[in-house]
Amino acid sequence: MLLRLTARSIRRYTSSSSSSSSSSLPALFSSASSFCTVPSMAANHPKDEAYLSAVIPKRIKIFEQIQANQLEKLKSLPHDPIKITLPDGNVKEGRKWETTPMDIAAQISKGLANSALISAVDDVLWDMSRPLEGDCKLELFKFDSDKGRDTLWHSSAHILGQALEQEYGCQLCIGPCTTRGEGFYYDGFYGDLGLNDNHFPKIEAGAAKAAKEAQPFERIEVTKDQALEMFSENNFKVEIINDLPAEKTITVYRCGPLVDLCRGPHIPNTSFVKAFKCLRASSAYWRGTKDRESLQRVYGISYPDQKQLKKYLQFLEEAKKYDHRLLGQKQELFFSHHLSPGSYFFLPLGTRVYNKLMDFIKKQYWQRGYTEVISPNMYNMSLWDTSGHAENYKDNMFTFDIEKQEFGLKPMNCPGHCLIFQHRVRSYRELPMRLADFGVLHRNEASGALSGLTRVRRFQQDDAHIFCTTEQVKEEVQGVLEFIDYVYKIFGFTYELKLSTRPDKYLGDEETWDKAEADLKEAIEAFGKPLVLNKGDGAFYGPKIDITVSDAMNRKFQCATLQLDFQLPARFKLEYAAEDEAQRGKPVMIHRAVLGSVERMFAILLEHYKGKWPFWISPRQAIVCPISEKSQKYAEKVQKEIHDAGFYVDADLTDRKIDKKVREAQLAQYNYILVVGETEAATGQVSVRLRDSAAHSVKSIEDLLEEFKAKTAEFV
Repeated sequence: MLLRLTARSIRRYTSSSSSSSSSSLPALFSSASSFCTVPSMAANHPKDEAYLSAVIPKRIKIFEQIQANQLEKLKSLPHDPIKITLPDGNVKEGRKWETTPMDIAAQISKGLANSALISAVDDVLWDMSRPLEGDCKLELFKFDSDKGRDTLWHSSAHILGQALEQEYGCQLCIGPCTTRGEGFYYDGFYGDLGLNDNHFPKIEAGAAKAAKEAQPFERIEVTKDQALEMFSENNFKVEIINDLPAEKTITVYRCGPLVDLCRGPHIPNTSFVKAFKCLRASSAYWRGTKDRESLQRVYGISYPDQKQLKKYLQFLEEAKKYDHRLLGQKQELFFSHHLSPGSYFFLPLGTRVYNKLMDFIKKQYWQRGYTEVISPNMYNMSLWDTSGHAENYKDNMFTFDIEKQEFGLKPMNCPGHCLIFQHRVRSYRELPMRLADFGVLHRNEASGALSGLTRVRRFQQDDAHIFCTTEQVKEEVQGVLEFIDYVYKIFGFTYELKLSTRPDKYLGDEETWDKAEADLKEAIEAFGKPLVLNKGDGAFYGPKIDITVSDAMNRKFQCATLQLDFQLPARFKLEYAAEDEAQRGKPVMIHRAVLGSVERMFAILLEHYKGKWPFWISPRQAIVCPISEKSQKYAEKVQKEIHDAGFYVDADLTDRKIDKKVREAQLAQYNYILVVGETEAATGQVSVRLRDSAAHSVKSIEDLLEEFKAKTAEFV
């Protein structure tokens, strides 16, 4: 086992340590301990002191014993000179097993040493206080980078976990930074206690204490038996450890009293987290399985300074105004009902938007060589046995018996598309075959995980699967990337691509994986987007490209997918007749979606546009407002002409004053407000007001319809 220990540990063990000074904590953080008294339910919850007194000293003792042994071994290793190459080409001198990234940062500047959160050594993330092991390339990252930000939030999850464990004596489960890219959470088992906002001051006070102490993040490697001994009282950690491969290197981190199972890496010490806030608490199931233990999940956010935290909290307040659930109700787009949780009713106006999204994609399918298919909604479970989903995904499926046989509603379309490919003998001339399906999907999400349109049980996707030869993969991937780029530019999204490569557990041979990864890499580079590697994060059946979009409020979402799959075609024994008819080829399957879930994209766009839909997708494109009863018949005539031209138009035929009609039309987010009176009726024109403008102009009906057609064609 390689010995990888922190330089701080080496210095402390060899009696030459230098203490870290903690910066003064900002008011938002340090005042946590002076909050008003927590209500009795939170304050009077009995802490499991017996659990804490049993596990904390024991874990620290084992940690320090292993750490001391490994440090002793490390001291005996030769500290030969090494060369450290920086991104600008400069080379720094160092010593093997001694020099750390923090040492190099300090040589560059004091400011960098005080702000660098994490490093990358030969493209592998590396603790700032972890000694270098040989000649290497070194990069340093601050909070303004994705790597620095994610590391601060991951480390903040440990600070949160420490506060939760110390304050409530809970059994900690897992605590990552969130996949959405905003903050972090920690799951814990508390018995009957349900956490809520009343508990947050106490948790924040514990986090403030940890930050003030500038606790170093210290790292050791342990064997499976050592890990099991260290966490024997926590059944959740034991389960995680037992599921690890026998050859897997297990790492454990300590910060203050918290000793936690974690692969890391982490920030140098807790004082780098100078602003910390609990955001919300919710229930969760262990490993997302509804039949397992009920846990409490606390979400948090942190920053290296108070100013950024304050700005983020202001952003959250602003974002609340545009929550899709609020806007959906206000604009009469959709609603949910307790008789069908996780499945939404789309009202007439919401259905207009939903259908526009699908029609938009269908038009692109026609132009890009996709063929639409319709596949069944339920299958005998033997299909899911063949695909592997019965083994790995059954808990997330809705299953039922029909004539003593088990069936399941489909949670995805790919196995059904394999049956379509398998339906008859295929020729190489038919490839690539691009099958698209808007079929309804059902996934048995836990009730606590349901969240508006972004996490539902019933949904549709712009789902498609491309069957192609290995030689066609690169070109097909480039085609999908161009498709995604076209759609996201119309929506006004920016996005980034990450190539996720072979994970520890994978199916197939390395040669096939290497070829696939190389094809994806070349496709991204040819497309002209920066390449970000996400090593080891591919699916078990093939590498993938993760597409993360940013909306108008700079929030990140993952909607589109692009994954290569060698295993599903093999499981279904798919083949095609090669150019040499005596030979049979095996197709590669590309899973891809652009919108992803139409429901989720609907929610994202509603918030992205803040309820102000662009004309082409708007459910309220125009409204005709007659000034008086004398112009009502003309208003009805104008409405009919616009409707017959294919646009969504209403008429306000009430007897209210025109100013009131116009104001209400603006609040309802009509793109065009068409005012008509006797003058307009006499000339065959309309007075045009736009949603966000007080100005108006006069147009003929013909010119207005031409403008509508142009805006629809230009997607504005």
